Amino acid sequence: MGKTTRLLAVLALLAVAVSARNDDERWSERERGRGEERWSERERRGREEARGGTGWREGDDWFLLHRSKPVVETEAGSMKLVQGSGKIPMHIGFITMEPKSLFIPQYLDSSLILFVRRGEARVGNIYKDELVERRLKVGDIYRIAAGSAFYLINAEEGQRLHIVCSIDTSDSLTPYKFQSFYVAGGKNPKSVLSGFDHLTLSTAFNVTEEELEDMLMSQREGPIIYLSNTTHAPRAWSKLSEMERAAEMRRVGGDEQQSTWSFRKMMVSFMDWSNKKNDDRKGSRTGKGPDAYNLYDKKPDFKNDYGWSVAVDEKNYPPLRHNDIGVYLVNLTAGSMMAPHINPMATEYGVVLEGSGTIQIVYPNGSLAMNAKVNEGDVFWVPRFFPFCQIASRTGPFEFFGFTTSAHNNWPQFLVGANSLLHALRGPEFAAGFGMTEDRLDYIIDAQRESTILPTATVAPPGGVREAVRKLWSV
Repeated sequence: MGKTTRLLAVLALLAVAVSARNDDERWSERERGRGEERWSERERRGREEARGGTGWREGDDWFLLHRSKPVVETEAGSMKLVQGSGKIPMHIGFITMEPKSLFIPQYLDSSLILFVRRGEARVGNIYKDELVERRLKVGDIYRIAAGSAFYLINAEEGQRLHIVCSIDTSDSLTPYKFQSFYVAGGKNPKSVLSGFDHLTLSTAFNVTEEELEDMLMSQREGPIIYLSNTTHAPRAWSKLSEMERAAEMRRVGGDEQQSTWSFRKMMVSFMDWSNKKNDDRKGSRTGKGPDAYNLYDKKPDFKNDYGWSVAVDEKNYPPLRHNDIGVYLVNLTAGSMMAPHINPMATEYGVVLEGSGTIQIVYPNGSLAMNAKVNEGDVFWVPRFFPFCQIASRTGPFEFFGFTTSAHNNWPQFLVGANSLLHALRGPEFAAGFGMTEDRLDYIIDAQRESTILPTATVAPPGGVREAVRKLWSV
């Protein structure tokens, strides 16, 4: 008995020792992990201090938003999303619709600002309990509020519709994400009506459950559907008879059964009413609500021999006041540049519409953050306060458009040119800050006679740059 007791005691001591060793190893592993985390944190802080404590990532990919993910993809069209960077509640969407197609009625938990890049569209949305319909052309912007049901139609024959839109997720259910709620639908996508108990819903509609099921199960083509057969040249929808339109919608629905309450019949009735209203109003607008605003029709806010720029805020287009978002459009001639400047109140998103060029962005510590070439379709962003400029390639015009996250008092501050803030700061103190005499600094500041949009050496007037350099070094 005594030997057995001693043996058990020894085994217990060994078990305690092994457990303690394992605990020590686990503790050491945790400490090594914590040490590595502390070292990584010190490295990160060191890199940030080298860039002026910004906390921004290095590399061109941080300011160029290359990645896009499909949100909708059908035979009739698609929608892709380029997610915004950081904690900024804005994304950029790209909608493409084939001729004679419909983006079915839905509403979002986020607001949209549509910009028609190519083609023509018809957009309808609910505004103060009334259906408002507008025809949109190239250059039009149009706002759709969060929670407002809407649809999009590409009614043109033989022409794709391309729309760029901002998606403001300030009111979304999930931070920095947006959600579609389809009012119309069937098997794909499902209508929000499908979630209700069918007995409850059929009672609310005052129809049978069978009729309700036909309405909610017929559509299976996805969120973007064809309104006509695109395998041959279709006739204009408004010219089709009621019987022809009904036959076409039966083809879209893909169901041989007929029901007064089916989705396709509901859409035929809606389209018939909509086209009659358009015929009465020459197809331009129906309903009392905000109109679209065309960027190309607006007189340029600035224009010279090297390009022009347009900026739109709530003063020009009142619906923008709801989101405090600005819209801009810039066209640079070959080789010219938008002078280095900063946005004191807004982060800027840009989309290249035509041509190619270079975007340069500078960190607060004065080092170059990005010097990247961009082409048509590329998306870039510039954080608030960061100095930047856009330069057109020598091969042709460079046109880009975009959104600013704040239109309130966001007057760009130019760092170079005849209208730069350097002119306002000039004096002995400013010259001392550069370690130069006033006269020599004045020559540098005054050498550029153009403002806002500047010529580069390849397009500058003869002797302009050389003469300025000669004067500078002769002081």
